[in-house]
Amino acid sequence: MARVLVVEDDPDIRQLVELRLRGLGHRVVSAPSGAEALAVIAERGAPEVVVLDVAMPGMTGLEVLRTLRAQPEHADLPAVFLSARVRPEDIAAGEQLGAIYLTKPFVVSALAGAIDKALAAVAQGAGGW
Repeated sequence: MARVLVVEDDPDIRQLVELRLRGLGHRVVSAPSGAEALAVIAERGAPEVVVLDVAMPGMTGLEVLRTLRAQPEHADLPAVFLSARVRPEDIAAGEQLGAIYLTKPFVVSALAGAIDKALAAVAQGAGGW
């Protein structure tokens, strides 16, 4: 299973995502903000996949992923957005970054499938998913 970083400002949703992913066998670390997520990666190294909320105070999930993708060592980091924002421009922005975009409320099987798809795309050397 994968090392997953969950970046979510809502503590209840963050805990729910963590529990569900751990239940699937993933090793999960979480961060309540974009800045803390970047600090976790700087300290511990990159996860195998990151699950990000889009709308967070301070730094959005889109900004976090753009920051990571600007660094060569994280340019291909698989990402899944899990967000209540369903505006077409948000979805398009996430997909332009090469991420899978899921909406809340989420179904665990859809999140698990998105993580598997993101990891498989990188393993196959695909440029996007």
